[in-house]
Amino acid sequence: QITDIPEDSIVSKTLVDNPAVKAVLFGFAPGQALSEHHVPQHAILHFLEGEADVVLGGDKTSAGPGTWVHMPPDLAHSIHARRPVKMLLLMLRE
Repeated sequence: QITDIPEDSIVSKTLVDNPAVKAVLFGFAPGQALSEHHVPQHAILHFLEGEADVVLGGDKTSAGPGTWVHMPPDLAHSIHARRPVKMLLLMLRE
């Protein structure tokens, strides 16, 4: 779904958006980041490609291909791509 990630950018494509779940595919160029934020529902990050630093409520961890991260509602988090990253975000609404 995302084949090219332009330099210095983050791209996204919504794959599913219904009352139960929203699924968004993200592509991060190296060095790009989502600053600290939170969402009001459970969310899952599934890293498909690349390497990133993920901060979850103040705890920093590394993520690579195959990494899954569960985030409870309202957990502050941020993501910084060290290499080109493709990541699936699932926001669970029910």
